[in-house]
Formats: sequence, C-alpha cells, structure tokens
Amino acid sequence: MSPEAPQSLHIEAFFDEPTNTFSYVVADLDAQDCAIIDSVLDFEYESGRTRTDSAERILTWIEDRQLQVSWILETHVHADHLSAAPFLKQRTGGKIAIGEQIIQVQQIFGKVFNAGHEFARDGSQFDRLLREGDHLPLGRHSCEVLHTPGHTPACMSYRFGDAVFVGDTLFMPDYGTARCDFPGGDARMLYRSIQRLLALPPHTQLYLCHDYKAPGRNHYCHVTTVAEQRQQNIHIHQGIDEDSFVKMRTARDETLAMPRLILPSVQINMRAGALPPAEDNGQVYLKLPLNLF
Repeated sequence: MSPEAPQSLHIEAFFDEPTNTFSYVVADLDAQDCAIIDSVLDFEYESGRTRTDSAERILTWIEDRQLQVSWILETHVHADHLSAAPFLKQRTGGKIAIGEQIIQVQQIFGKVFNAGHEFARDGSQFDRLLREGDHLPLGRHSCEVLHTPGHTPACMSYRFGDAVFVGDTLFMPDYGTARCDFPGGDARMLYRSIQRLLALPPHTQLYLCHDYKAPGRNHYCHVTTVAEQRQQNIHIHQGIDEDSFVKMRTARDETLAMPRLILPSVQINMRAGALPPAEDNGQVYLKLPLNLF
C-alpha cells in the first residue's frame, strides 16, 4: 500500500511478466469496495488460446477480503495485452469504464480491421464513458478522472488522493515515456499531458502500467513519484522543452518495432475486451492485416 494513499485506501499490484503489465486493485477495505485497473487476459499467440489465470489471481485477492467491485477501469485501449474486463464483469458485476475518446479510437481501428456494421463505433460496449473531471465513487473515497492523451487519444489517468494511475503515459524515470506512433498518437499532446501530471505535488505517487527493466536495473518497478520524474526522467525531466521532446520522441518511435500483441489486442480491446462475433461455423477469428504497418 502506498503511504501516500488516502487513509484506509489500499493499493494492490499484480504483475504479468509475459506482457510486462501491472494491474491494480484499489480498495476501501473498511467499506469493502474496490476498483480494478488495467486487467490482463492471458493469451498464447502461437495457439490462439486465451486463459484467465491473471484475472483469477485478482479475483482470489478480492474474494478473500469479501470486496465488492464497483469499477473495472481501462486507462486506454492497450496494444500489448488483452483486457479481461468482460470476464471480471461477469464474475463481479463491476462496470467497465474508459475515456469517451474511445469513440475516436474505434473509428480509427474499425477501418484498420475493416470491422463490419455489427461493430458499433459509439463506445456502447463500455458501461461508462469518462470525461475530464468526472469523479467515480469508491467506498468513502472518489476517483478523479484526468484526460492525458498522447500515447492514444483516449488515455485517462485515475487519481485517488495522492495516488495516480497513469497507464502508458510515463514509465520509470530510467526508461522514459510512452511511444506516440500508433494511429491517433501525438507526441506534442503527450508532452502536455505529462507536464500536467508533473504539476501535481512532488510526493504524488505515480502507478505505472508497464515496466521493462531499464539497462542496469535487474528488478521490476511499478511506482514512482512526481519529484523523481521531474528530476530523473531520461526523456522529460525539468528543462526539456516541448519541441525538444517532440523531436526526440518522434525519432525514437521510428526505431521501435510494433508490439508483439498489437493486432489481437486492439481488435479485442476496442470492443471492451469482448471477442469479435463468431462466424457462421461458430468459430471466433481475429484478422491479420498484411503489409499495413
């Protein structure tokens, strides 16, 4: 639990090493209420099989404490892992929520994957579309919703007092910042979103969605502070201006390979974690567009 989290608000991290993803449960233990952030559905690319091991770990932790799940939050449409949101909703009744700019993401990737008319591009697959400044109740506390686009148009950060879940916006200071070369990404917008986060009080705890162990570090990390990011982030520490950041980020993104799971992940996550509809033989398929990226 973060020492800076609101009194009685517990933060539990769950790490999925195959996708380098941290999922979280934020819980008011006294009120027995919680939210799940950025869950993972296990996926074996070679066989096309999904499993729920990672989600079951989260459920076991929640059930052991007899908690109610109010929210299943997504910081954005992930390109590196599949969301377990529908499975968790079925088991807990929690509401799936994401930023309202998911509509823009659905329009972009609906075209990329040539999704049919059955794929609604209005965000209706999610239970709630979130806006800047929304507040979500959680026990005796609330979550403030911050729109922090740049990595994708729909990126949101979730603030519980002095604890902020920033998705892919920032990594550990020794690793830097998120890429912006996916459709709809914008390095200039990312710079401004990060500056907004770095304007928070120095002791604010920033909980990350991913870590890849920067060179010279042999352990995974999932939390840092605003002060550490201001002083040490290799891409965007104090003194880095917007134009310099955009130039660096754009050049760096040109050298990066696409995430291994981007094609299955986006097709599923743009549907709030649901699988595409089965074809006339009853089988579900994912598309693999050739020579697109």
